[in-house]
Amino acid sequence: MSNKVHQSNNSNSAGSSPDVYNIVLLVVDIVILLAKFWLIVIESIVRTFLPKKLSNVSGQTILITGTGHGMGKEMALQYAKLGAKIICWDINEQTNAQTVKEIKQQGGTAYGYKCNVTNREEIVELAAKVRKEHGFVSIVINNAGIMPCHPLLEHTEQETRLMYDINVLAHFWINQAFLPDMIERNEGSIVALSSCAGLFGLSNLVPYCGTKFAVRGYMLALAEELRHANPNTNIKFTTIYPYMIDTGLCKNPRYRFPNLFKLIGPQEAAASIIEAQREGLSEASIPRRFLNIEKVGRFVPRRAMAVVNDFLDTGVDTDKK
Repeated sequence: MSNKVHQSNNSNSAGSSPDVYNIVLLVVDIVILLAKFWLIVIESIVRTFLPKKLSNVSGQTILITGTGHGMGKEMALQYAKLGAKIICWDINEQTNAQTVKEIKQQGGTAYGYKCNVTNREEIVELAAKVRKEHGFVSIVINNAGIMPCHPLLEHTEQETRLMYDINVLAHFWINQAFLPDMIERNEGSIVALSSCAGLFGLSNLVPYCGTKFAVRGYMLALAEELRHANPNTNIKFTTIYPYMIDTGLCKNPRYRFPNLFKLIGPQEAAASIIEAQREGLSEASIPRRFLNIEKVGRFVPRRAMAVVNDFLDTGVDTDKK
């Protein structure tokens, strides 16, 4: 009888030891988690008050889509002034050639290629040609986009599909073409143009908002996927959320307070995008405060935010008469 009791006690002791060990391990993991978490938070706060460290892009090869006009053209011009070699992609061969010409006139280096970013096969072939002729592309900026502005029920199937092909799917095909080289070298930067319409829902922009929210999610997921594949990855992902930019896409902007919500010039927007990329930011809005406003707005009831939106009366009117 006593032997059985002794055996039972030994059995309980043996069973409890692993439980205690696992609990201790869990406590240690939680302590390490909290330490890392607050260290990163404090580091991020401190960095906001330190001088910005910008990466050097001189001598790098940068591919930008939609360089025939607007922000794409301005980014190409400004990056070229910083000493980068610019690969210009646009479906409009004439305006794209003009961008290349202006870059060369200012003493920069640029090469233009006609590209329909809705055509995956064309992208794959052109990407191979660019790699063969120019080597490693260290920065890819997916800028091309369209923005029809009218109520959802007035959008045609063709218009909606084209919007998703250009604004969303082109990012997939272009990144799939250039990302493998970045992964192999463990360096590079991918910049995606989303929009403040990827932060807030807006009338007359329902499909467009959908494309820009998609870009936001795509970039977040892609960055996370690469981080899991390589915790020491040096590939940077930057998602940009511009407000209404004066490039012609936004034909009928509406704002009650022009000084707060005025159209932003493409030169200013391009400079802000380049700065965000060179800083290595994961996200940045133009103006920068809009991203913080969106984060705060997540803690506010939707009806309360609707009241604020009605008061500000800011948005885009239909481009159909």
